[in-house]
Order: sequence, then C-alpha cells, then structure tokens
Amino acid sequence: MLAHLPIAAVGSSTMPQLAFANSFWENYDRLEKQVKAGVRKAMAKFQHLTIAELYADKGVHLESVDKARDERMRTIRITDFWRGVVLAPDDGSDIFLLLNVVPHDDAYTWAAKRLYTVNTATRALEVRNVVAIEQLTPSLEEAAATAPVLLFASYSNTVLRDLGIDDQVLRAARAIADKPQLEAFGGVLPEDQFEVLQFLAEGFSPEEVYRDVVTERRPADATTDESDSLAMAIVNTASRITLVTGPDELADILDKPFAAWRVFLHPSQRRVAYRVSFNGPAQVTGGPGTGKTVVALHRVKHLLSRSPNSRVLLTTFTNALAGMLRENLALLLNDDEQLARVHVTTVDSFANRVVRDHSGPPAPPITDADERQIWRRVRRTLDLPWTEQFLAQEFRHVILAQQVNTEDEYLRVDRRGRGAAVRVRQRKQLWQAMNAFATELHAAGKTTHLQICVHASELLNAGDPGGHRYDHVVVDEAQDLHPAQWRVLRAAVAEGPDDLFVTGDPHQRIYDSRVSLRSLGISVAGRSNRLRINYRSTAEILAWSTEVIDSSQVEELSGDGSDTLVGYRSLLHGRRPHIAGHANEHAEMTALINRVREWIDQGVLPSEIAVCARFNILLDKVHDRLKDDGISAVRVKERPCADVEGVRLASMHAMKGLEFRCVAVVGANERALPFTKEITPVDVDPQQHASDMLKDRCLLFVACTRARERLAVSWSGTASPFLPVASG
Repeated sequence: MLAHLPIAAVGSSTMPQLAFANSFWENYDRLEKQVKAGVRKAMAKFQHLTIAELYADKGVHLESVDKARDERMRTIRITDFWRGVVLAPDDGSDIFLLLNVVPHDDAYTWAAKRLYTVNTATRALEVRNVVAIEQLTPSLEEAAATAPVLLFASYSNTVLRDLGIDDQVLRAARAIADKPQLEAFGGVLPEDQFEVLQFLAEGFSPEEVYRDVVTERRPADATTDESDSLAMAIVNTASRITLVTGPDELADILDKPFAAWRVFLHPSQRRVAYRVSFNGPAQVTGGPGTGKTVVALHRVKHLLSRSPNSRVLLTTFTNALAGMLRENLALLLNDDEQLARVHVTTVDSFANRVVRDHSGPPAPPITDADERQIWRRVRRTLDLPWTEQFLAQEFRHVILAQQVNTEDEYLRVDRRGRGAAVRVRQRKQLWQAMNAFATELHAAGKTTHLQICVHASELLNAGDPGGHRYDHVVVDEAQDLHPAQWRVLRAAVAEGPDDLFVTGDPHQRIYDSRVSLRSLGISVAGRSNRLRINYRSTAEILAWSTEVIDSSQVEELSGDGSDTLVGYRSLLHGRRPHIAGHANEHAEMTALINRVREWIDQGVLPSEIAVCARFNILLDKVHDRLKDDGISAVRVKERPCADVEGVRLASMHAMKGLEFRCVAVVGANERALPFTKEITPVDVDPQQHASDMLKDRCLLFVACTRARERLAVSWSGTASPFLPVASG
C-alpha cells in the first residue's frame, strides 16, 4: 500500500488528524452495533499511528479506489462486510476526512463517483457526484434547446463565476429551465454552488447572494489562493465538517453523533435562517422532520451576530421542548456570551415571570382536571343545557381569545370558530356561567395559565419597567399557541424588522388552540417560507403517516387559507411500517416485547427506541412488561439525559418535538383514537366536532413521524378508524 502514499509523506513520522463529514453523520446512527464498534477501532488507529504506519497497517487496510474521479479517495476496513470511505491528503498535509461507512461493494461505487473540490468563492470543501452530472447534463441541454426560457439566462458567466460556480456546474446551470428541474438536479451538485443557484432562482440579486451566501460561508481569514491545501479547505468548512483534536473528543463525538447532526443546517434551509433581515414578522412552516427547529436555532445565531447587545427571546410550548432548545442552542453557539443574551423558556413561564416581577407571584394556575370540575359545578348550579366541555371551550375560544371583558362585548362578539349559534338570551345565560367560573376561581385564590398571559400582555403594553422586552422573538412549535399567548409575544418586542420569527406546522396541532396570526396584527405576507423535504423519517414511514391526516382541511397559521402537505417528501428509504392488530392486550404486549428485543439485537440502543400510547395507564403496563423481560425503560416525562439507559416511554402528547430511531405506537384502537370523551358531539357543535377529530388525527400523525428508521403500530380489539390500510 505504500505505493499509494503521497511522496511527501512516505516514511513520515507525522501523526494524522481526523475529520468527519456530515455525509458520515447522516448514516452513522443507522449502523448496527458491531459496525459502530469497527468504526471506533479504525478511528482510534488514526490517532495512534503515524501516516506511514497507517498505510502499512494490515488492519486498517488503507487502499486506493480503482477508477476514482478523485485520486485522493481511499477505503479502510471497518468489518469484513463494511468499508469506510476516506479522503486522504495528497499535498503534504495530515488531515484524513472520513466521508461515509457503507457495505464493501457499495463503498467503491460510492467513492468512485464523487469529486471533492474547493469552492472558489467560499473557500469551502464541497462534493459533487461528478458521474451523475456528466450523465445528466447532455439530456438537460437537449431539452433546453426547445425551452421557452432558461432559469439562469439573465446572469453572465462572470457573475456566476464570481459567486463560486465552476465550469462543470456552469454548463449544467445553463441548461436548467425551471425550479423543479434545479431541485431534482440539486442532489448531485456541490453544496455551496447549489445554494447559490437556489438563491438566484428565488429572485435574489447577485449582490444579495454574495452577501447572504458567499460572505456568510467564507471564514473572515480565508484566502483566495487556489493552491490552498485540503487541510485549509476542511478548516474553512466548519458547518459541514467536524475536525477532531484529540482522543477524548473522538470518543465523545462518536458517543453522541446525533447531537452534532441536530443543529446541522441543510443548504435548502440556510437561505431562510441566514437571510440578513426581514422587514417584519417572518414564518417558516413544514411537515415533521423538515428542520423547522434547526432553522429557528440558526436564526437565533444570526440575530445575535448582528449586534453585540441584541437580546433574543426563544420560546416554545412545553418545558420539555424548551429544555431541548436550550441544549441544542448551547451546542450550536458554543459561546457563553451569546448564550447569556438568549432567554429560552415557554410562553407561560415568560408570562408568569412578567406578572411576578411586576406585582408579585400570580395566583397558582389550576389543572385541566380542576377546570373541568369547576365548569361541571357551574353547569349544575345554573341548570344550563350545555356540557361542561362546551362551556370551557366558549371561555377559551371566545372570552380569552377575543379579550371579551363585559356582557355587552360578549353580546356583540363574532364567535368565530364556534359552530353552534346562540341567541341573545342564551348569550346572557352563558355570560352568567363565565362570571360564575371567574368568581369561583377568585374565591379559591386560583387562576388559569391563559389568564396569566392576558395579564402579562396588559402589563407589557402599558410599559416595561422590569426589562422584559426583547430585540427579537423566535417562536418554535407555534401551531399550539393560544391567542392570549400570542399577545404576550407580540407585546414582548417592538414592531419592526426581524421582530418575530415563527416556525410551526398546522398538521401537528395537538392541543385545542386555533389562531389566525393576521387577526392578531401579525402579518407574514410575503415573508412566509415552506420546507418540504423531511430529513428525519424514511419515505415509507412518511407516506404511511401522511395518510393518517387523510384529506382533512388544515388551516394555515396565518389564517389565510388551508395548509397542505403537497410536495412533502423524504429522500431516505427503508422498511415499511409494521402494522398489526391483536386479539387482546396481552397478545399485543407480547408482540411489542418481541419487537423491542429484535431492535436491540440489531444494534439499536434502548435509548434510541420509544414506545408511546394515548394513555399513561397503558404505558404503565408496557413498563412492567419490559421490566419483567429484563429491558430497562424510563418515562420521557422524567426528562432523562441522553446517557440514561432505557427504552423511552411517552404519551402521544409528550412525543412532540422528539425523535428516535425506532418507535412503537401501541393501543391504537377505536376507543383511544378518537377518544370519544374529548370529542364534541356533532349535534352540539359540528365545527368543534370536526376540530376535535382533526386534533386526534394530528396526534397520531405526530407520534408516528417521530420515527427515523422503524415504525410499528399496533392495537387490540378494533383498529382506530384513523389508521391507513395495514402495511407489511
């Protein structure tokens, strides 16, 4: 193998450095346990052998790739069946870049087609499938000859080259007719060049593209010397390459590889996250796994970089999600000074702090169960014809949502979103009920979370002596926020450029909150972006899960029409979901234990597996059965750290914002989905009935789309009517 060693390094006692490309991280989590062990063993040798010893070591088996388009391509032995693909230095530098780990025969095919080059504008290392580009370009050119217009016809070669477009990509770009053609071709193009073309296709000027893409990507100290070494290019590509500096760091990063991937920004998302400025509120929507949260985190990073004094409120719906945002933001920023300028919290916690700092601790909020009991008493005391559920929804969706404070206001208010008409006399009765509820709360010294939000927004709008106003507010999981919560956020930042940045997915609305941002004075017209590529789940899981939503109409966050999953897709492929019914619960539990055991035997860590159900009582049974079978389990509501051993158990509601390699959804029967007790009867309010049914569909959709590689859905008795036709 010494014949393949760069002449400058033969016999060298230089110790190699090791770097990992994101193409490696994308697949590493999916590798089986023994393959990961082989990766660790091979990588350890890179830190204990000299470069000359690496080439001579029979265990590493570092060899060139026949007919490779990039002469630096090498493969290394991981196991008898798996090979690692490595880019080796050929210029006297010492950094080896691990690109991928794939089955033996596939490794040579994968490596032979790819070429790594340094972008002339960003100075970053980028990869292309050079063979695919050569094969596709002639057919593009043939079609372009009869196309009425070409996508990049208005840009000169000089302009495109100044933005980093090289000769091969330039030839292909000249033949692209429209955006869909560009997107279809994008998977084989170099990353930075593809992003430049995307920006231009979206109507950005070359000056804006240079500012928002080239300048953002190129390190401040990068040179324009085309003879830059591979090592320098790797250093310049920190967003896509992880450089390891020591054995401890290597062990840590291989233990937690997905931590790095959670904050990786795909080129198709970067255009939104790092846009220099929006002239008002901006919105990003997209289905599960499209990277909305990652975009939100990078937007925070961008906003912090614009000013050394700017303060950002990063907020979401639940404490668990806030904790994840805080952890991932720290991973992304790695800067204590910047972290100190970000307040990560839930909207309810923020509102509570505003009230507490202004006038002392607010009255403690009641639970949902306590609220139902009060409405039940009010209904009986006043002998009302409506259910306690109807009364609670009237209070939530009309009184609080529209800031109704007097009987006169209630008699005149448009009860939008409520399907049951009520006459004046009935409204007077309902207002009595609202007053009775408020009186009982006050007498008990209690309140609700939403009432605290109402008070907080009033305080912020009246002035901010406590320093609770921010320069920017970034909102994740926006679809579940109530209008009262939105008013707190609107009051927390002055109107103007980059005031609000909102991410969410109406198809994941699993709580009873409906809102029109436009009706609250938050207009995102012209500043709304939709993400359509799922980077988490396989196409098979995604296709099945999307059928759960069926043809239900889902309202946009902005309130300007219906949202859609048209064009929503995954580029990953794997096994179809396993869907199975069982005669009884015992049989379902036995099948579940066998499924979990099978996943673990295949090398999946218990902490990478989740079992979820609609009700906690079923999860308790799952916990006991797993324990009896010697499988450790931990409940997600206990917020276990990543290194805590055990299969994760969660209610469907608690699965929001999480993801796992394997997910088992149990108890998906007609009694749980839909849960009749929480579904408004159609004769009481047809509009609320439809909303409640959609909410339960979305709940199942969210649970299933937490799975990255394997999904199993089961039930005993009669299956839920929401389940698509059973799959393999």
